[in-house]
Amino acid sequence: MTIFKMSWQSPYQGSKFRHVYGKPAGKGQSYDGLLITRGVHDNHCCAINPRFMAVVTECAGGGAFIIISIRQKGRVDPHHPRVCGHSARVLDVKWDPFDDQRIASCSEDCTVKVWQIPSNGLKENLIKPQKELLAHVRRVGLIEWHPTAKDILLSSAYDYKESCNESHKAFRVLFLSNRNLLLTTGTSKWNQRQFALWDPDDLSEPLLEEDVDGGSGVLFPFYDPDTHMLYLAGKGDGNIRYYEVSVEKPYIHFLAEYRSPLPHKGLGVMPKRGLDSSQCEVFRFYRLVTVKDLVEPLSFIVPRKSEDFQEDIYPMTASNEAAMTAQEWLMGQNKGPVLVSLRPVTKVQNPYPAPEQDAELQRSACGLDGGAEKLANQKAGYEIGDLSEWQDDETQWNSWRDSHCGVRWCDSAACTPPAAENELLNVFYKQQEEIRSLRQQLHQRDSRIQQLELEMKNMRNQLRATF
Repeated sequence: MTIFKMSWQSPYQGSKFRHVYGKPAGKGQSYDGLLITRGVHDNHCCAINPRFMAVVTECAGGGAFIIISIRQKGRVDPHHPRVCGHSARVLDVKWDPFDDQRIASCSEDCTVKVWQIPSNGLKENLIKPQKELLAHVRRVGLIEWHPTAKDILLSSAYDYKESCNESHKAFRVLFLSNRNLLLTTGTSKWNQRQFALWDPDDLSEPLLEEDVDGGSGVLFPFYDPDTHMLYLAGKGDGNIRYYEVSVEKPYIHFLAEYRSPLPHKGLGVMPKRGLDSSQCEVFRFYRLVTVKDLVEPLSFIVPRKSEDFQEDIYPMTASNEAAMTAQEWLMGQNKGPVLVSLRPVTKVQNPYPAPEQDAELQRSACGLDGGAEKLANQKAGYEIGDLSEWQDDETQWNSWRDSHCGVRWCDSAACTPPAAENELLNVFYKQQEEIRSLRQQLHQRDSRIQQLELEMKNMRNQLRATF
């Protein structure tokens, strides 16, 4: 009997993202009690960065949005200060990608305003903006910061100055930069929500066109250039579909779908530098659930057993450093984003924190004020911690030992050994503190070396793009 074995198999059976799943945060890790705006404008009504979350709220007699710390989870105080400088409903808010304390907003009052948020958050209502832009005569519905140039802001209003192509009913257009493709979401002639993939050099017909469902809400696309994953979420839906994008046919491969019984009004996205790499988190949404006045974090996680840093799912990503100035961009220059690694830098914490008065007790125990050590270091010709000019002589060894060791070596006539238990504990705490300081210096130098390597790589990429 002859047994025939099929040799064909799906090319995406080996995808490392085929088992990605959505994990919603519990109630204690969500943000409750937010009066989310009831406006019907097709925007997300929120903005996220690693420090703050901005949500457009209901406001009588004008427009406002609330800004809270990303760590301030649980129920939000209903009297929390707000940004309330607009005279009409706020339609969109966006954080500056290069400044976590600067945010732009646009409104039905035909203005665009830029706000500077204090580092510790708002303690009172913010009314005066840092900058007010008056260039439109009708309501402003969309704003976007430039992804690589600093201080460049785009605004779009209902001014009837530009005509769109009426033959295509796309609601959203997304540029897949590292795939050199355009993705559009819209509605077919049969009123089916669909997405289409286009070649920017030939827009005569799409490379791919696929119906999604018969929903009525706008279909929002989100693209992660690091993992090449595409997320589709409709306004008023409770589900999020996610795909993987490739450069070969059929171009887009369906992975899975997250479902929730609670519909979302809008979605905020956490930048990559704010994700938890120890949990293999590759994407994080913040769902605005108006029926419960709730903002719910939703993490998409790649299941991995190891807790080590996973380099295959965390490649070099865009940092919060601008690649060029506004003047350079206006002169016609184009540069890619400055890349940075998401590998966490280990910080050694002192398991035995010493009280504040230990330093003074240690000085009184040895009877030294540090002046002799500083004088010896100046004579030796190097700074504490700098071993580039090290010489193997007894003078420098004694100076370095006295500067770094917890137990100060001193003459028995000038300083007697500590006999009391408290003094011994103080010496022990001092040793632990100085060991921790030395380890931090080593880690800081390692981080500096890694940063210089990344800068060299960015310069090489820029040179290749130039020549």
